[in-house]
Order: sequence, then structure tokens, then C-alpha cells
Amino acid sequence: MHDNDLAIDIRGVTKKYEEHVAVRDLSLQVPRGAVYGLLGPNGAGKTTTIRMLLDIIAPDAGSIAIFGRPNHEAGLLNRVGYLPEERGLYRKMQVRRVLRFLAELKGLKAGDADKRIDEWLERFGLTTKERDWGNSKIDELSRGMQQKVQFIATLIHDPELVILDEPFSGLDPINAQALKDTVVDLKRRGKTVVFSTHVMENAERMCDAVCIIARGEKVLDGQVTDVRTSSGRRNVALALVGNTAARPSENGVGHVLGDPKLVRHFDDNNRYFEIELAPGADAQDLLHRLIEAGARIERFELILPSLHQIFIERVGASGVETGMSGHG
Repeated sequence: MHDNDLAIDIRGVTKKYEEHVAVRDLSLQVPRGAVYGLLGPNGAGKTTTIRMLLDIIAPDAGSIAIFGRPNHEAGLLNRVGYLPEERGLYRKMQVRRVLRFLAELKGLKAGDADKRIDEWLERFGLTTKERDWGNSKIDELSRGMQQKVQFIATLIHDPELVILDEPFSGLDPINAQALKDTVVDLKRRGKTVVFSTHVMENAERMCDAVCIIARGEKVLDGQVTDVRTSSGRRNVALALVGNTAARPSENGVGHVLGDPKLVRHFDDNNRYFEIELAPGADAQDLLHRLIEAGARIERFELILPSLHQIFIERVGASGVETGMSGHG
């Protein structure tokens, strides 16, 4: 991949805070026009990486380029939109005034800003026949509305690169869906979207590629499908009629799932079991044994392992606990 094809190019970046290494020798490349997930437990180094990318803090070693240019180059960050994890708006200011002020900081003229503000307020349902919330003060808005305003502020200058730090944190399902729809639209328009999250399901649904980091170091990266395929694992999704639990006392299913010759591990997802077959085990043998045990099967499907399972296997509980301390 040529440098001109990259929205972000991070090479060998390290950041220390006294004796704590927040990010260690991190390298990753984000193609233009991709939706890219920076994944890891809380405290893994995601936010520190984003702050270095945005030239808020400087790395101790390594280089960072945006669109093939050093990230500290004057004016470059006007092409970037950033939604920080710590949300912050001027609470006593009117919504339109806040958005116009932030748009002008990014180089927009007032008239152009006002036109875009009206379009975004309507898109996010903040302008209705009953009330125009754009004329309200920030502290008069619900938390969900404030999150929408913050998101509008991120996109108001039509950035080429959009960086969202834990964007789904605290969102209700309706606002989360609005954010997802907007990310899809941004990709359709050729924008690059990078978001950090510790929720693997969001990344699996939305991202073209991901980088998983833990304790400040890269664990793996690549296209989502490649990451799931290259795990070398064979998984089965098993759903039982009536959501029958795998308890031996009920139907013997538990005995089958507990057989180490067939099953290496299984995860009860409530509606179905995600089963990792043991090395050398045959899925057809598992199916035969389950039927013999009296299981009434609603779904039996070979699937790729989820990002969640890969994350747990590669990072593990110890990585999550370690990552909870120190800088994000």
C-alpha cells in the first residue's frame, strides 16, 4: 500500500508517563475510506494513541502521518473531526452559537456554518414542528440531545478523517443507531472513520479493519474477516428449542459439551451457545452426540469465531485487569 493510500500512518510510536508505558512501539496503517476500529480494554492505550495522532501530546519515539503529511503540520488537523471520550460543551450557550463558534474555529464562514447547522439539526431530529432545540441552551437539552450536538460539532466542517473516542458510551439504542447510520454514510461519501471501543460487537458489525491493543502494545491487526479466519479456530453456533440449558440433569447436553475430545470451550450467549471444537474434533460427531443426548436442535451452524472470543483469548482476563490502570 502506497503512502498516498493511507489516511493514518503510525510507525514505532511510544509514549511514557514517568515509569508507566502507555503505548509501546505501536505501528498501524489506516487506508483512506475505511472504517477502522482501535480496540482494547479500558486503559489499553487507545485514547493516548488518539491524542498523539491529533498532536495533543507528543510521542517519545516514532512518527505519525495523516494523509501522508506529518501530523503537526499547520492546518492539517482542519481536515480532521474529533469526538473526545470526555464530552464537553459550553453549557450556558445556545446550541446554534456553540456550533457556529466551533465551525468557525475550523475555518468555516458564519453563513456556511449556519446552513450546515440547520441541515444537521434537522437530520438528528433537533428541529421539529413543536420546538427548535437549536435555540435552546446546552444545559436545557437531555443527555442524548447533548451527545447529538457534540457529534454535529465533530462533523460540521465536513472532515475527511473522523476520529471517535468511545462514541457509543452512554448512548441509548436510538442514538446509537443514528451514530451507526451516520458512520455508514460517511464511508459511502469516501470519508475515513476511526473509532476506539472496548465493545467488540460494535467493531465486528461496523469495521472494515481493526487493531487490538492491550497494555499499550499491538496484539493483532488486519481486515476483520482475515482476523477471524486466521485464528485457526473452528466454531459452531448451537441453539436449542426452548433455549434448553446445558445441564446434565435435564437432558445430557451438558455431558456432550463437557467432553474435552469434542469441545475445547463453549460460551453461553443465552439465545445460543458458541462452541469451539477441540483439536481434531469433527462437527458432525458433535451433532450426532447431541442428537443421541436428546437435544432438540434449532440451529447448528459452522461460524467464524467472534472478535469478542478472539479478544478474550489473545488478551485474556489478566490483560483486561492490567489495562484498567494507568493512562488510556
